[in-house]
Amino acid sequence: MPRTQEDFEEFAVARTPQLYRAAWLMCGDAHRAEDLVQETLAKVYVRWHRRLGGPIEHPVAYAHTTLTRAYISAQRRRSNHETPTESLPERIEQGGDAATSLALRDALAQLAPMDRAVLVLRYLEDVSVADTADALGVSPGAVRNRTLRALERLRAVLGPSLRDLLEI
Repeated sequence: MPRTQEDFEEFAVARTPQLYRAAWLMCGDAHRAEDLVQETLAKVYVRWHRRLGGPIEHPVAYAHTTLTRAYISAQRRRSNHETPTESLPERIEQGGDAATSLALRDALAQLAPMDRAVLVLRYLEDVSVADTADALGVSPGAVRNRTLRALERLRAVLGPSLRDLLEI
């Protein structure tokens, strides 16, 4: 049964907050996260209406895989590492512990893009090892290995507060 435009709009409205959260945790920047979500939804939209190959079997998993691959691809671009510093826009506090969020963001920023993506998917988005491996195009063993190394690095940076941060 082909999916309609209304089905896609409903999917996009329902999944955008989760996709944005994952994107922000991966890249650490609100504007880049918005761009990643927009790019992800555009790619899902194209696939959503494709007649050949049938409809997307698991659209949520497809969207997370697309988001993760878009993030990793963006990390490879040289222009991705440019950051403006002269003036910063005012931000509205959205609740939660700002110090905890900043500590987590800074710690994640010290990880390699692939390690960061693994931790975001596994612990903050609660994606299984197998689904994370599929999303990243690696083996489940590689996901477990990267998870262990990334957690060791986070422990070195954050110390004993790591367990509290991952329960966000």
